[in-house]
Amino acid sequence: MREISVSKIREAVKQMCMDMNYFIGDDIKKSFEENLEKEVSPIGKAILLDLVENSKIAANKEVPLCQDTGMIVAFVEVGQEVTLIDGNITDAINQGIREGYGDGYLRKSVVGDPLIRQNTKDNTPGIIYYDIVEGDQIKIKLAAKGFGSENMSRSKMLKPSDGIKGVEAFVVETVSMAGPNPCPPIVVGVGIGGTIDKAAQIAKKALMRDLESQSEFEHIRDLEIRLLKQINALGIGPQGLGGSTTALGVNVEVYPTHIAGLPVVVNINCHASRHLEVTI
Repeated sequence: MREISVSKIREAVKQMCMDMNYFIGDDIKKSFEENLEKEVSPIGKAILLDLVENSKIAANKEVPLCQDTGMIVAFVEVGQEVTLIDGNITDAINQGIREGYGDGYLRKSVVGDPLIRQNTKDNTPGIIYYDIVEGDQIKIKLAAKGFGSENMSRSKMLKPSDGIKGVEAFVVETVSMAGPNPCPPIVVGVGIGGTIDKAAQIAKKALMRDLESQSEFEHIRDLEIRLLKQINALGIGPQGLGGSTTALGVNVEVYPTHIAGLPVVVNINCHASRHLEVTI
């Protein structure tokens, strides 16, 4: 067994909260460069250049890429040969969020009750998903999820007979309805299968993937390619002002489901697509 102090988790989460709000991912940078070459709209190209400049300013000055610094979502894989010491892992993650948003001067956007809506003033609690895996390490995937894009999420219980064509139609319809609201160009996460809550979870997890990653399943890889093409053909474009770069990528995750159902959830990220991961 390997002992890990939860203080290491707290420190890692604190740093990730700041870094992912200041520095855009390498996969997003590369996608911006590639789409600048392909973008057909002069306005769209100009906006992409502005987004690149914004990311440079944020990195150089270590200020947030966006005023909405998001709600933290964490996917945590805990090795079954790990013994956690010096405290509770959930408390440590939330303390890391608290310190990261405090020391990083990041906007606190979490309200303690969804109806009373009183701000918790430290951006906690985060949304945390745990998974027990083999090994003696802990992997933490963290995202800062803004709600301009989160508010564009949709779910639907399709009939099994709707099949892959029904899934495609629902995803494209969802992006079309979202229009400029999620600050395109966007990254689209799609969860298919399980129960409705599982589909939502894996749609969120899909957004954690690198844009250059591919599904292990050939039919899902083909679906991702088709969806990206159809979405970019909508003409929404950067910031909704027209163009051929509506989405930077589409990531689809699947899970076994019941014979009588076909749950689908679409979760959208803005162009910043803020997420990081660390292994301890």
